[in-house]
Amino acid sequence: MIGKKINTFVIARSALVLRDEAISVTTRRLLRTKVHRPRNDILLFLLSSFLIFSCSTSTPQPTPEVVSVYSTSSAQPWLTELYDCAATQNNVVLSRVDDSSTADIALQIGEPAFLSSFAYQIDIEEILIVTHHQSLIQNLTLEEARALFMGLGDPSVQVWVYSSDEDAQRVFDQFVMEGRNVASSARVAVDPQQMSDTLVNQPNTVGILSRHWKVGDVREVYSVAIVPVLATAQSEPDAVTKELIACLQK
Repeated sequence: MIGKKINTFVIARSALVLRDEAISVTTRRLLRTKVHRPRNDILLFLLSSFLIFSCSTSTPQPTPEVVSVYSTSSAQPWLTELYDCAATQNNVVLSRVDDSSTADIALQIGEPAFLSSFAYQIDIEEILIVTHHQSLIQNLTLEEARALFMGLGDPSVQVWVYSSDEDAQRVFDQFVMEGRNVASSARVAVDPQQMSDTLVNQPNTVGILSRHWKVGDVREVYSVAIVPVLATAQSEPDAVTKELIACLQK
């Protein structure tokens, strides 16, 4: 009986050993699985991060070349052309400023009193005396034009001018008034757009317009002068600025 018990114990013990070995094998497999899986997850994470970084990283764009510009009211048509020129060049941005002395390019009609050393003619413009289409004023001589704006003409005619610092007004004063003052009763337009609207819509008015601003059915009664349109700079223009000015000259 004792021998049988020992045999039974041995058999039982052998079974336990086999079971323990089976458990050990299973445990090792689980441990290997747990060890390998995090490594695979880490590799996948690193690979995904690399791909995302690669896709999101692109060639940095160059810093835009900013060119500051100023334009008088009468020279606005050429400012539009300047924006068109900038659009054809890579990475050029125009920035408008209110002070011509701070601009890389300043556009104006006629020669200023003190001409910059760096001045480039980009076009020509004609300054006109213009009336409403129903006005009784006919073609004028220089003397008749001067008298009209001095207030010596038909008192029913409303005369319109600009402020004395406007380039179109400076041309008019130089070639017509020749140092004489316009009538104190003359109305002052803030810009060519207001002048144009007034001459188109208000009968018996007369004023000053450049050729590019003449629209509608107004009538020109006197040609004041044909003057250059200038692009000026306070200092020697750089390569980009020169390209823009050259574009305006085409």
